[in-house]
This record gives sequence, C-alpha cells and structure tokens, in this order.
Amino acid sequence: MNFRKIGCAVIMLTLTLSAAAQSESGKKFEYRIKAGFNIGGTLPIPLPAEIRKIESYSPTMAFTVEGSVLRWFTPKWALTTGLRFETKGMNAGAKVKNYQMTLLIENGDKTGEMSGRFTGRIKTRVQNEYITLPILVVRELSPRWEIKLGPYIAYRIDGSFTGSAFDGYIRDGDPTGTKVGVESATYDFGYGLRHFNWGGQFGAEWQAYRHLSVYADLTCAANSIFKKDFHSVSFDMYNLYFTIGFGYRF
Repeated sequence: MNFRKIGCAVIMLTLTLSAAAQSESGKKFEYRIKAGFNIGGTLPIPLPAEIRKIESYSPTMAFTVEGSVLRWFTPKWALTTGLRFETKGMNAGAKVKNYQMTLLIENGDKTGEMSGRFTGRIKTRVQNEYITLPILVVRELSPRWEIKLGPYIAYRIDGSFTGSAFDGYIRDGDPTGTKVGVESATYDFGYGLRHFNWGGQFGAEWQAYRHLSVYADLTCAANSIFKKDFHSVSFDMYNLYFTIGFGYRF
C-alpha cells in the first residue's frame, strides 16, 4: 500500500469532516478520526492437531487510520460507520505434523514443487492490507466511556502469505505417500487469498480530553482469508486482531 496516498486521503477526510462538523453543529452528528496499531494473528480456530507447537510469534508493523461519523438517536445510543485503512500481519513459527501444504523444495532428497503432508518446522509471514467498513451500535456508559458492537466488511487491496519449511520431510500426496526429506523449502499462498473479509467488532473508547480519546477494539473474522477452492492448506484461517490507538473528536 502507498502510505503517502493514504496520508493525503486522511488529510482530505479530516478537512471534509471538519467542514461537515461545522455545518451540522445543530444536529445530532459527531465526526471523528482515529489512528492506531493492530496486534494479533491470522490463525485457524480452533488450533488443528497438525500444529503441534507454536515456537515463536511476533507482530508486524500494522497501522490503522479511520474516519467515522456517529448519529445519536438518544443521549445514550448511537450508530456509527466510517472508512478504515488498515494492515493486519504477523510472523509465526511452529512445529507441525502431517501438515497439508505445497512446497518449493530448495534443499532435500528432491528439489522442485511438491504437495503433500509435511512434518517438521515452518515459519510464516502474513501481511494483508484492507479497506474496512464497520457498522457499529454505540452505547454511552458515562460522559467519558462508551462501548461499540457490530459487524464489519473489508476488502483486501494488497497482501501476502509466505513462509519457509525446514528440518523435516514431506510425504507425497497423503500421509502414506513417498517420504521426501526437506532441509529447506519455501511456500507462497498469496494466490489463494480472498479479497472480501467480514466479521464482528467490539470495542471501548475513553474520552481523555474534550477532543482527544483513547480506544481499543477487538475484531474477529467470520470467514477464512483463503478462497473456497484453495486446498494448499487443509483448514481455514481467520483474522483475529486487537487494536489500540488515539482518536480526535470534532
């Protein structure tokens, strides 16, 4: 993603919201912008038996920026929606057994592409960029606290799912296939990523000052990041991320 273009878009959105806030000052509308970080993972739920042990995990630099509008229907209840640019990513290492995948073997008993059941160690890097539209119900708990709940829909504009496999072997086709030793191999499942992602979001926001706030959100996808006809990985994987950041209220 070109973050310079996104920055320009956010500035334009800020100016638009500021002008709208002035023109709608007599109505029950509120305009906000937010910026934060996503921390979480893209993972199978529940964890399948093929993944025997998680050996490492680290988040990537995953930013999020958002412009939103709230419509207050009562002093305590509102509806909010907006547009969010965000990155979701992670680095993870695991020990696996009979893990269905397609590998490009670089060093081993054979070289070249092979599909089958891998036993050994893998390291995966996921980095996906989305434009997200949340539609949330807002409940004000106090003059400073509010909670939000609702669905979201996201469109992936760029992304990758890559990794390496090593210190193991792969059985050609199924667990009883020919055993091929693997010293090092790579995989790239970017071609299997779907564009649309949807799920649920829950969050809370605290108004620290008149215009500044601190917020936290939890988003959990309801559909897999992989297409239905993608079979290089035998189970679905879901985006599950926690967001923390700051907001400005006009």
